[in-house]
Amino acid sequence: MQHEMRFGIYMPNFGYFGDARTIANLARDAEQAGWDGFFMWDHIILGPWVGTGLSYVDPWVALSAAAMQTERIQLGALITPLPRRRPWKVARETVSLDRLSDGRLIFGVGIGIGPDEWDNLGEETDLKIRGAMLDEGLDVLTGLWTGEPFSHDGQFYHVAESTFLPKPTQQPRIPVWVAAFSMNKAPLRRAARWDGLFPLATDDSKEFEQLRWMVDYTLEQRTSSDPFDIVYIGQSKISDNPTVAADIAGQIQDIGFTWWLENLSTRREGAEHAHEWTYERLHERVMQGPPKL
Repeated sequence: MQHEMRFGIYMPNFGYFGDARTIANLARDAEQAGWDGFFMWDHIILGPWVGTGLSYVDPWVALSAAAMQTERIQLGALITPLPRRRPWKVARETVSLDRLSDGRLIFGVGIGIGPDEWDNLGEETDLKIRGAMLDEGLDVLTGLWTGEPFSHDGQFYHVAESTFLPKPTQQPRIPVWVAAFSMNKAPLRRAARWDGLFPLATDDSKEFEQLRWMVDYTLEQRTSSDPFDIVYIGQSKISDNPTVAADIAGQIQDIGFTWWLENLSTRREGAEHAHEWTYERLHERVMQGPPKL
């Protein structure tokens, strides 16, 4: 069954995009060009694989600036590794941004990858423990979002009875999308309990085969009939009309995807071509608007 496709912009929070004012202006332009969503990475620092000497911006500050420059486009950080955050601090940030944007926030979560923000900064390195921290952190976060008296005494987090006000603009809660890598079932089962799946295939040669399996497995685990988003990271060539992406967008729509996110990473064509992707060329792609189905 086909679902309505929506189209968003997806970019790092460093390099060309490591400045809140740049992000705010780009979000304004993306909205005017007809995009439906505007999403950015949530990293503190990454290793040499993305480049050295790069400037970073805090995504929550940048998205707040973007919210002030836009009226319609949905916003979010993809993906926030909740296990390296305090859930009550995230509750304050997310509710503040949801209200600032008049209910346009989507909250994306995962357990995080790589050593740069984990081993190197003294954070939890065991992936299974991080998975447990993510599940418990989401319970705390959504409990605080209710605006009702809430307490929690868990393995990782402890909250004496507290009432966090105001509530988010969005009810019953801010939508939660969960990231998953390839064939690992645990994050797919986690995603099935929430509002969306952000699946990433690990084998480019079998991308659609892997993605179809991930989507089918996740949907089989669903016990709710509420709307459920499935997010694809795509690339369409700036040298062509955006319709070049229509065939791929049609394929992923058939699989069940509901969002196409246009990847603005300068690594989108491979590291050897990164020097060709100036900010001006990436901005031009944004202004072309989303692929046409």
